[in-house]
Amino acid sequence: MNETAVNAAGDPPKTLLITLTGKDRPGVTSGILRTLAGAGVEVIDLEQIVLRRRLILGVLVTAPRDWRKLREKIHKTAEDLGMSVEVDRGSGDNKRRRQGRSHVTVIGAPLKASVLAAITGRIADSGGNIDRIDRMARYPVTAIELHVSGVETDTLRTGLAIEASRQGIDVAVQPESLLRRGMRLIVMDVDSTLVQGEVIEMLAAHAGCEPEVARITEEAMRGELDFEASLRRRVALLEGIEAEAFDKVYDSIVFAPGARTMIRTLKRLGYRFAMVSGGFTQITDRIAEDLGFDFARANELEVVDGKLTGRIVGEVVDRAGKADALRWFAEQVGVTEKSVIAIGDGANDLDMLNAAGLGIAYNAKPVVQEAADTAVNVPYLDTIMYLLGISREEIEAADEAEGIVTPAPPV
Repeated sequence: MNETAVNAAGDPPKTLLITLTGKDRPGVTSGILRTLAGAGVEVIDLEQIVLRRRLILGVLVTAPRDWRKLREKIHKTAEDLGMSVEVDRGSGDNKRRRQGRSHVTVIGAPLKASVLAAITGRIADSGGNIDRIDRMARYPVTAIELHVSGVETDTLRTGLAIEASRQGIDVAVQPESLLRRGMRLIVMDVDSTLVQGEVIEMLAAHAGCEPEVARITEEAMRGELDFEASLRRRVALLEGIEAEAFDKVYDSIVFAPGARTMIRTLKRLGYRFAMVSGGFTQITDRIAEDLGFDFARANELEVVDGKLTGRIVGEVVDRAGKADALRWFAEQVGVTEKSVIAIGDGANDLDMLNAAGLGIAYNAKPVVQEAADTAVNVPYLDTIMYLLGISREEIEAADEAEGIVTPAPPV
């Protein structure tokens, strides 16, 4: 048999896949590439990861006529580098299937092997193929992104949503698109999303009616009450509160963990931010200025002679009003609705979430989670950046460059 004949048909291999593994150290990648350069081959694909100081390097190259001689040189190079190596022969490129390409982001705290086994099993059952896996974060949550091809995004999302609920973790499925890399507009709810708690309940505490207001709020957020009617009922209970209560409430506001990090990071990338709230301009306008939002829309409480009258000025920003505001914000920025990411937690956010290209239910009521594109149920707002393909390492590196120190994760 001819020296280059390797299969039943007598054809030589078209490609060689070289896989090196071993302890990571400088010079491994350059060493193997110098050996390949000497054979005059073309590099078709190249991937490398380092996991706990262990290097895994894969190089797919065209096979030269005297491929066995190159294989011997590769083994000798690997031995000199103290690495293990495998050389596999193939018949072509490893092109991914073009149809049904999706990004699957899995978020857990912790993220157990059994969970990943269940998720990857669902992907396989749907006919999907995992082309690549990247770690987006390991602290305070573990986030893994899987690049999947071969199955339509909607089909994949449906199957994985069921598995995510069963496993008690978050899974976001998005179609692969250039939009993910472009400038986008973030439109956010405020109460229980951008800030912890409900501002109207904080105001109600000054009138001694917080429990009653909280009860009505909860029913409205679950979609059991008409939002506008419930808001007017709650606002009426605030009659007589001194306007200085706004300052006290604002000083007591606590932002969602990771809120400033998310806003700071995405603004570096050119993202624009808008808030739309069923709350009140006396608070939201100050939040918008504090955090550097580009737009803000909310209801205005009527104040006469330094006291709240228990009425709202103008039209109420309700469920439909939030969606209308999103469209107006997008028009002002000059982007399509597909370039908008909406984040909310209550039933009055549903139209806004559906109008956006990506609607995210953040620690939301069940009715909202079922209707949104994806749900995030961990208490860290910056987790949303992992859905956009931004890793924790990239976030921390950008902060460090500006002198912002991030606490070190536990070992």
